Amino acid sequence: MPEREVDLTRVRPYADHLGDGLVQMSFTLPVPYSLAARRAALELASAMGFEEPEVVHYEQLTPGYTYFVMYVRCAATVDFASLQEEGFDIEYLSEDEIETFAAEHVRRPIVVVGASTGSDTHSVGIDAMLNLKGYHGHHGLEGYRAFETYNLGSQVPNAALLAKAIEVGADAILVSQTVTQQNLHVQNLTELVEMVEAEGRRREVILACGGPRVTNELAKELGYDAGFSKGTYPHHLASFIVRELAARAAVPR
Repeated sequence: MPEREVDLTRVRPYADHLGDGLVQMSFTLPVPYSLAARRAALELASAMGFEEPEVVHYEQLTPGYTYFVMYVRCAATVDFASLQEEGFDIEYLSEDEIETFAAEHVRRPIVVVGASTGSDTHSVGIDAMLNLKGYHGHHGLEGYRAFETYNLGSQVPNAALLAKAIEVGADAILVSQTVTQQNLHVQNLTELVEMVEAEGRRREVILACGGPRVTNELAKELGYDAGFSKGTYPHHLASFIVRELAARAAVPR
């Protein structure tokens, strides 16, 4: 049977058949396990705009809390074609291409300073981006000839990160944020931007941040040049930095 052509202007989820809109979702409600809890989950799914909600599994997690697995039908669609036209997809450079690009357009070591700041004890993200070992077979920036890197680790005060950046003349400051309870990552990221601006160095340095709940949109809203989330590899970050440096060098100050 020939494949059905997809209308990229009206894309929605599917499970069994293209365009059926079926979605599986799970969540917990702070209510006792009961038939009333099941009804509450059904009404909540309807209030979200889903059609034909069905509870396929529910159980008590602990007294007063009930976990649900549901099937629902999504009637909404998204215009994927327009998103493609807006250039969300970026063509990243390979490690060799980054080295060549930096040699041709930057022509000096690119100094990068990074840390997990504030009370954040998680260094996995910043280590994956900066350390030689990198992540999933991709070298961190330390493994590139084009970069001179300083990884300050975790629980680094914003003031200490900025002081190190000023000391070594950093071209880019990288911040990793994993702890997001009560939007601590937003507060911490905002504080660093304000400190860089207070030092009068915002135009001189590239600011980038990353973490599980960091998006490019959030990063730019907070005053950063770019944000990186799950699925980011070191060469993604390196591609952005070398291109951004080259673009800034081409603009007269």
